[in-house]
Amino acid sequence: MTSTVVEAPQEGMFAERYRALTVGMVALIVLVAFEALAVATAMPVVGRELDGIALYALAFSGALAAGMVATVLGGRWGDLRGPVAPLWTGIGAFAAGLVVAGIAPTMDVFVLGRFIQGFGGGIFQVALYVLVSRVYPAQMHPRVFSALAAGWVVPSMAGPLVAGVVVEHLGWRWVFLGVPMFVLPAALLLWRGLAVVPEGEREEETGRRTPIARRLGWAALTAVGAALMQYGGAARGVGLVLLAAGLAVLALSLPRLLPPGTLRAARGLPSVIALRGVVAGTALGAEVFLPLMLTGERGLSPAAAGMVLTAGALAWAFASWVVGRGWIGRVLILRAGPVMIALGIALMALTIFPEVPVALAVAGETIVGLGIGSVYPTLSVLVLELSKPGEEGENSASMGIGESVFTVVLVAVVGAIVAAFGASGPVYLACFALTALVAATGTFAGGRFRT
Repeated sequence: MTSTVVEAPQEGMFAERYRALTVGMVALIVLVAFEALAVATAMPVVGRELDGIALYALAFSGALAAGMVATVLGGRWGDLRGPVAPLWTGIGAFAAGLVVAGIAPTMDVFVLGRFIQGFGGGIFQVALYVLVSRVYPAQMHPRVFSALAAGWVVPSMAGPLVAGVVVEHLGWRWVFLGVPMFVLPAALLLWRGLAVVPEGEREEETGRRTPIARRLGWAALTAVGAALMQYGGAARGVGLVLLAAGLAVLALSLPRLLPPGTLRAARGLPSVIALRGVVAGTALGAEVFLPLMLTGERGLSPAAAGMVLTAGALAWAFASWVVGRGWIGRVLILRAGPVMIALGIALMALTIFPEVPVALAVAGETIVGLGIGSVYPTLSVLVLELSKPGEEGENSASMGIGESVFTVVLVAVVGAIVAAFGASGPVYLACFALTALVAATGTFAGGRFRT
């Protein structure tokens, strides 16, 4: 009697054992994305009603600073004790911060809520990377990260609109109080899915690792430098002084949080983290000023300008889906992606001229979305592949910090140019040209992930 061995089909990320975990993670990312996009819509009303315009910027920079410190803490915590504890701590702090902000009687309390929210988000987002590395097989990582990237799409399209309706009809507090109601079912799904997480802890390796207290100190200093850059980019008069001070602080602190050689895109992991910062800074930086240019120079309504950004969000999701299928080689993705971002930004810049149809901005934003949508999940996968066991969380934290700082620096520099010379056509053209040039340099690091 003969028997035939039948090979079991490869499981997908929505197979029964992974389904609850995958859906729970994506749902949480959707909520984080919605809150990140909706808060900008609600903040002007918050500042007026709480008589806190003086603390307006701190409500943003405070969350950013807390997120940087929490990212470092969450990365090391996840490496040593596993992702579950930092994950629940981060989710709890994120929801608690939203509640504090939603019931805040004064702007001081509101800023405290934003700080707690940013801290929680920083911890649990980096814990998700450790979770993916510990639970899903390596061949499944591209599709998982593509799904997480796609979690930003619906909030990108509907977040500001929904927030505006909520602020107008229910009040700004429900922008913050409403999200925790959805966190609970997402957390329950996640809790069911965490049954597949392997137990056990990893001992800390001795040697090159920086002590966690010192690393947290460098993260706090990096947050201060980023905040100075933010204020400097928006301020007049003392803006250049703040920019210079922020750059000096970042030059001292940031290299301590990144793998050696990151700022020169050294081969291996450093080039991956450097490229993530370049593509994030240029793509998101261009999107900050595109609506301003379209409304100010081309006379579009805010809603119409927002629809241009929607094209980029849809393209981002489509590109992430394609990359998750594994149809395109990594070197091609990482070399072509920055070029696509640079080309898309150049097309956006051309719409400053009245003779050029605004449809070209839609085409440019679509190309940018295809570029970053293909590069983003590819870099996420590479960070895990190039990490030694027990270092996935710390390296993912380095990637998150690098991405945030690169974006802040580029937006601050471009903002300082606009503040110094005024919001006019030639100034916008120069800013987009600078951003496109920086994006094009990313192709240099495209193939350097191979040591």
